[in-house]
Amino acid sequence: MGDNLTIRNMSRAEVDELVDWAAQEGWNPGLHDAALFWQTDPEAFIAAELENELIGGGSITSYNGQFGFIGFFIVKPEFRGRGFGNIIWHALNKRLLQRIDPGAAIGLDGVFEMQPYYAKSGFSFSHRDIRFQSRGITPTDDESVVPLAQVSFDDLLAYDSKCFPSPRGRFLQAWISQADSLALGSLQDSHLAGYGLIRRCGDGFKVGPLFADDSTIADKLFRSLLAFADGESVFLDVPENNPEAIDLAKRYKMQEVFGCARMYLGSMPELSPNRVFGVTTFEIG
Repeated sequence: MGDNLTIRNMSRAEVDELVDWAAQEGWNPGLHDAALFWQTDPEAFIAAELENELIGGGSITSYNGQFGFIGFFIVKPEFRGRGFGNIIWHALNKRLLQRIDPGAAIGLDGVFEMQPYYAKSGFSFSHRDIRFQSRGITPTDDESVVPLAQVSFDDLLAYDSKCFPSPRGRFLQAWISQADSLALGSLQDSHLAGYGLIRRCGDGFKVGPLFADDSTIADKLFRSLLAFADGESVFLDVPENNPEAIDLAKRYKMQEVFGCARMYLGSMPELSPNRVFGVTTFEIG
């Protein structure tokens, strides 16, 4: 059945279609995610074509060859259960391994029921990333919280690199300047002690990333970002390996609505999990 399946790079228009599929799956991508992800790594998007029809795909983002991330692994519903997903999955793995340095780790956020499948390819479970939702949390202002544009990009990149497995300057430059968003930083004694971004999605708003030195700073950033949502639903993807991040979501009575298993192929990255209160995206890390 897979003999007629063609695996190739996606066109820009097909990336929009892939993100639309993600929305139909309930993943609730941001309004500008397709353009931003393409800008970050246009070679990352892989199409599966059957008889001139796009039936599936995924993304294999490479961060300077130092870290890879698999996302958007989707097969159109009418083509599921026919072995195409398995072919696409192995093609994604093989191509990403060719795009990163030998020994570099690969991460993914997969739905829980797929954990055994990914484990067969050598991926090991790290922790759960839990999506919480709320609305109506009262925003606050804090004098230590400033527009992120007031922070030097070098300082931002250095801070982000403590919380993400590889420097990702190209992505950050696009991410923090996207439309329909608000990016804020927290300054402590003139030093960056955390930052966050909130962006409009198909349903409400997502906060991500939310990185901070401690829970007090994370709380101030979170409450300041909420002003942009103007009372609409807000989603925060919280790593369960940071108990203080879970406490933040529960403090505001946010409800668990979705979750993924963070898994890695290769050595798990050495990060500061206590700084990660909200992951950037489930799709490209």
